[in-house]
Amino acid sequence: MSSHNKQVQPTQFDLAAKPQADDEATPLAHGQESGPPSWVIPALGVLLVVGAIVVFWLPGRVASPQLSTKTDDNPVNIEQVAPTPSQEPEASDQASPWSDAQMAKLRKEAQDILGELLDVQFRLQERGVTRWAAESFEQATAQAQQGDALYKEREFEKATVSYEAALTQLLALEAAMPETFETQLELARSALEQGDAQAVAAALELADLIEPSGPGLAELRLRESVLPEVQQLLGTAEEAEPLGDLAAAEQALREALDKDPQHLRVAQELARVSAAHIQEQFNDAMSDGYLALDESRFDSARAAFRLADKLQPGSAEAASALQEVAAAQTAARLASLQRTGAKAERNEAWQDALTAYKAALEIDANILFARDGLARSEPRARLDKQFQAAIDEPNRLADVAVAELTETLIQQAATFQPKGPVLTEQLRKLEQLLALANKPITVTLQSDLETEVIVYKVARLGRFEQRQLDLRPGTYTAVGTRNGYRDMRRTFEIRHDSPTVPIVIACTETI
Repeated sequence: MSSHNKQVQPTQFDLAAKPQADDEATPLAHGQESGPPSWVIPALGVLLVVGAIVVFWLPGRVASPQLSTKTDDNPVNIEQVAPTPSQEPEASDQASPWSDAQMAKLRKEAQDILGELLDVQFRLQERGVTRWAAESFEQATAQAQQGDALYKEREFEKATVSYEAALTQLLALEAAMPETFETQLELARSALEQGDAQAVAAALELADLIEPSGPGLAELRLRESVLPEVQQLLGTAEEAEPLGDLAAAEQALREALDKDPQHLRVAQELARVSAAHIQEQFNDAMSDGYLALDESRFDSARAAFRLADKLQPGSAEAASALQEVAAAQTAARLASLQRTGAKAERNEAWQDALTAYKAALEIDANILFARDGLARSEPRARLDKQFQAAIDEPNRLADVAVAELTETLIQQAATFQPKGPVLTEQLRKLEQLLALANKPITVTLQSDLETEVIVYKVARLGRFEQRQLDLRPGTYTAVGTRNGYRDMRRTFEIRHDSPTVPIVIACTETI
């Protein structure tokens, strides 16, 4: 009879189960005959039936599995391991077809869970689980090995629990693969930002194991391929910036971003350097503008400040500078007009002074110098124009009205102080011209005693043969009329500086 404390060994299901005899033969009773008792034959019949069940029915229903606990990347398939004869458990005193069937059912359940467990194990090992979740995978493996130990002890229920726990852990690892894949991609992105080519390669290698050709992997591979060039351009920018060559630094960063548009560090550095470069250009433009403004180069100053405003749209500093240019240019223009007007007054170029003061008033209607200058210049310009016209056309003084007006103007001008050389000379000439205009010249008119003669604006002379008139220098018109003859018109001019000749007025052409 087997000991109850002895470890149970897996049954060799391909051999017929044989009941074990007791360790010691049951001694016969004192005085009893040596022949078999009456119950032996029925008992042997029952044992033969049980043996037939064990030999022909049970081996087809169960098999002894063994979990591969290797943790390398090449999973081991399930092996159907049959216990050796030496491992065959000794039959329990309580063994029966019913208990054997129950044990077979529990063993089958354990094998089903184990089969699924090994499938998941195989898939995970194919995806390099020992590279990215070694500790968790080892814990699941240890749990499965515990199930193996229980299985060997024929504790199939407990073995099933252990297998299920291990399966749960492996399924959790499998379910976490997408997240783990994304984690590796994020590690690759972070390494790209840091310029760590080795870390990028390691992260992408694991990501490729977990999910070959997964979304985002190809893009990161491309970024990995240009990383050396990007790092070189970053180095160029880092060298150029301290030297003050922001243009070169910005250019290098733009080229780097063209090669890897997803590089956050490059984008941030480009934004920073570009802003610094724009600020530098802005400061240079403002300096150029103020320099030009100080030199009254208003167009150049305005162009520089407009460039600054373009570099920093809406800049209050640039807008204020443009207002300064406008104000300074206006002030300079007004000052120039004031100088022009004053100079024209000194030169007695009253029309020029009038033009300058009017231009100033168009800029600012309240400007005092222009208003005062206009008040001084306007009457003098008008007088100057009249005097100059009289000097240029002295014959107009032959008209008494013109001569009288001129004489009145001369009297007014005599009161001006200071007169100035121009006005003094004009007055001198006009006085001479008036004196000559007021001095009569004797003119002889001749006719035929038949012609009626009229000298316009002078007198109706009638018929005569010869008449003399004292006339003011100027141009005159004489008209002769006679019945039956064509009228005669004659215009003549008399001057002090030209000899006088008789003027004949007679109608001689018959009609």
